[in-house]
Amino acid sequence: MNYNYRICFIFDFKVNPMKFNELYFNTNKATWNERAPIHFESEMYNVNAFIEGKTSLNSYELDALGNVNGKTLLHLQCHFGQDTLSWSREGAKCIGVDISDKSIALAKQLNAQLKLEAQFVCCNVLETSQHISQTFDIVFTSYGVIGWLPDLKPWGQMIAQRLSKGGVFFMAEFHPIVWMFDYLQTPPVLRYGYNQKQVIYEQYEGTYADKSSKMISKDYCWNHGMGDVVTALTEAGLHVEYLKEYNESPYNVLPNLIQTQSGYYKHERPLYPLIFTIKAIKV
Repeated sequence: MNYNYRICFIFDFKVNPMKFNELYFNTNKATWNERAPIHFESEMYNVNAFIEGKTSLNSYELDALGNVNGKTLLHLQCHFGQDTLSWSREGAKCIGVDISDKSIALAKQLNAQLKLEAQFVCCNVLETSQHISQTFDIVFTSYGVIGWLPDLKPWGQMIAQRLSKGGVFFMAEFHPIVWMFDYLQTPPVLRYGYNQKQVIYEQYEGTYADKSSKMISKDYCWNHGMGDVVTALTEAGLHVEYLKEYNESPYNVLPNLIQTQSGYYKHERPLYPLIFTIKAIKV
């Protein structure tokens, strides 16, 4: 049986939007709970190399944040905590949050094994302030995160709440143009809006970290344009220091990418960016 399909659902969100959101988040949480042990054992995440000391962080975030020793850092949508723990190894005092309780359990297991002092909280990222009251020098999030959120306005507000005055928010994320394509088709088809408000449902066999897995991924996601991202942060009171776009991705998770001398991946004809980064300050 072929489980690969992607459907755009159009709903009137004036009619009980919370009921829809609960369905979306619960389905996504179940998918991430099933993914967590598969990803933990996958070649992509390479936990054995990580345990031996290899960082999971990439040049985009390392160059942007520099020396984090002694700083407090909140990592949003941390999966099973590799980046959180990598920042902890760099000397930051870290808390990671994720919606998946299975991911958080694995993160705590890694933290104990590595004898680090990171903390982990299981919650919907939009409800972070209901579980964590302290403020941080840095709020960090990266790679495949905002597409799980139906509305970025509460996301931006939460980030502002959790930042100390003068604190830094940094994100590295796949470019919104990337998500306009339906990758379940070969070759990929340009199908979805750059800034699409309607939810997109995907159901397919496998997961990005292990395409041979027999698990059935069920994802509800949204496409957010760059304007939505920047506006969510600025309306929350943050000052955007920069927005940068890059043709190279640290991850080979899109079709037909070629590896560059940097070890990153790009299209043979780089017609649009694959990654963007934003750095913002709470003034």
